Amino acid sequence: MDPRVQEGGLPALCGPEGGLPEPGRRGGAGRIRAVVWVDAEARTVAGLLRDADLLDDVLRAAGHRVRRRPGRWLGPGDLLTIGVRVLPGLRVPVVVEVRAVGPAELSAEVRSRPWRGSRWSARLVPVGTGTEVRDGWRAGPLTRLLARRPLRRLRSARAERLVAAATAVGAGAVVVATALVRDGAVLAAQRTRPPALAGRWELAGGRVEAGEAEEDAVVRECREELGCAVSPTGRVGTDLLIDAGVLRVHAAVLVDGSAPTALEHAGLRWVGPAELEAVDWVDADRAVLPDLRALLGPSTT
Repeated sequence: MDPRVQEGGLPALCGPEGGLPEPGRRGGAGRIRAVVWVDAEARTVAGLLRDADLLDDVLRAAGHRVRRRPGRWLGPGDLLTIGVRVLPGLRVPVVVEVRAVGPAELSAEVRSRPWRGSRWSARLVPVGTGTEVRDGWRAGPLTRLLARRPLRRLRSARAERLVAAATAVGAGAVVVATALVRDGAVLAAQRTRPPALAGRWELAGGRVEAGEAEEDAVVRECREELGCAVSPTGRVGTDLLIDAGVLRVHAAVLVDGSAPTALEHAGLRWVGPAELEAVDWVDADRAVLPDLRALLGPSTT
């Protein structure tokens, strides 16, 4: 596959039918636009785009550096400091705030001079068997002129790595986590192992077995770890690339009057929207807190 980016007269990565994206979907005042097609579902692509390790690799390939970042998975409100290469041997520190992260769209805004107020967004649109990433960069005329060539290099590097990462995800293991909801609260389970994670809290779950549907894995893992019967109700948030494979969060509810019991964990607790931030979650589950908050609805306290 040839991961190329369309911007003006540049060729685009072909979609599933092999055709170019429609020119009518590009352009707009004050914007630089580009499109790339990735052979993966939108939640997977969104998870890759928010992965700070992948971003660091992309920036380095384009001659830039991530100087400071909050963690592995970027979320709304996170600040990054990027060393933007403007000349050989000269990098300008640029502070970027992540504004939105979700399965359908991600966005960020520059918070420091000389490009303060410039905004990037990526809409994720299912096309055929994959996802079209529709980039938009809104900035002033001078910034657009100066940024056009660096953005081309950046998008080319990102397209290559997105395609490679999506291929790896498709061939790797899938791990499910269960956002088990009852009365406006989500169930958190306290880990006992490994030693580095013992005492921290997580959403119950585990690896999907060969030939097993993800929803069936959610039901099985809850039965094995919590001794309860559940019914999955849908996906939550983006995928997350973790050491064990790709993590996918599914919401679920209790059925048949069953109640969870800590069969493989040190303890269980129901956590409401107002308490989510105070829990010592494992890093991957903390990355989905905004999605859990939306799932649970507003706090009544």
